[in-house]
Amino acid sequence: MRGRDAWGRAGLVVLAVIAVDQATKAIVRSTLARGEARDLVLGVDLVNVRNRGVAFGALADGGLLVPLLTFAALGLLLAYFATHASRPGLWLPVGMLLGGALGNLIDRVTSGAVTDFIDLPLWPAFNVADMSITLGVLVLIYVLERPRGRRGAQPDRA
Repeated sequence: MRGRDAWGRAGLVVLAVIAVDQATKAIVRSTLARGEARDLVLGVDLVNVRNRGVAFGALADGGLLVPLLTFAALGLLLAYFATHASRPGLWLPVGMLLGGALGNLIDRVTSGAVTDFIDLPLWPAFNVADMSITLGVLVLIYVLERPRGRRGAQPDRA
C-alpha cells in the first residue's frame, strides 16, 4: 500500500473512533446524572463517571503532565507511522490509537476530565476511546510481530 493511502485509511479510522466515542459519551451525559448507574446485563453497568487521570485513574492529579505525555506519545506514533506508512496493516492500529487518544483529549480540554460509562465487575469504568486504545495496542503488536512472507504460505514441515 502506498503511504498516502495508508494515511487516508488511518485518518478515516481516527474520525470514526472520535465520532463514536463522542456520540456515546454525549448520550451517557444526557441520560444519566453524574455518578448514576444502571444495570445493563450480567453485572455490567452503564455509569456516568469522570476520570481526571489516565488508565485506571493514574496521574489523576497530574495536571498538565497528562496532556503533555499524550502529545509526546502521539508524536512518537506519528513519527513512526511517517517512516513506515507502507507497512501492511499499520494504518489500522495507528488510527485506533490516535482516535482513542484524541477522543479522550477532547474530554480533557472541554470538561477537565474523561467521561467513562462502561463498568464491568472488578474493573474500572471505561469508554469507547479506551477500548480503541487497548485494541489498537494489541493490533499494533500483531502488525509489528506477525511473520513476514507471502500470504497463505505454509511453514515447511519435516
